[in-house]
Amino acid sequence: MMLMLLKAVHVLAVVLWIGGMAFAHFFLRPSLLVLEPPQRVKLMHAVLGRFFGAVLWAAALILASGLWIIGRVAKQAVQSGGSFSMPLDWTVMTVVGVLMIAIFGHIRFVLYRRLDRAVQAGDMPAGGVALAAIRQWVGVNLALGVALIAGVLLY
Repeated sequence: MMLMLLKAVHVLAVVLWIGGMAFAHFFLRPSLLVLEPPQRVKLMHAVLGRFFGAVLWAAALILASGLWIIGRVAKQAVQSGGSFSMPLDWTVMTVVGVLMIAIFGHIRFVLYRRLDRAVQAGDMPAGGVALAAIRQWVGVNLALGVALIAGVLLY
């Protein structure tokens, strides 16, 4: 029962993160072209602030639940007299997941801070530059996340 709950938390947090990136990248951002650039920057600043807060929680839940699942399965294997060797797909998930969290950390704590400072100063051109960098790194994380999901499903 506990393992099922951990898996549910893990998958729902992944859905929130990957789905949110896909929505922002492919639907929200292109739709904002109806607004003037200063309005676009301000709206994306507000949206990303909320989304990144949710992703902080999602990333923490993904990491904690993933490590807990690995530890639980390893403990069960050892307690039953066997040994534990982490499966390749779990190893790939762990490495790519940690990389994605590191990239998100750069997006949230470096690039979003630049955007926040630009919006607070009313410097919308600098805000646009920060948004462009955020978009590029979100694209990288989205590609990694989709590739990871596809790889796990096909493995």
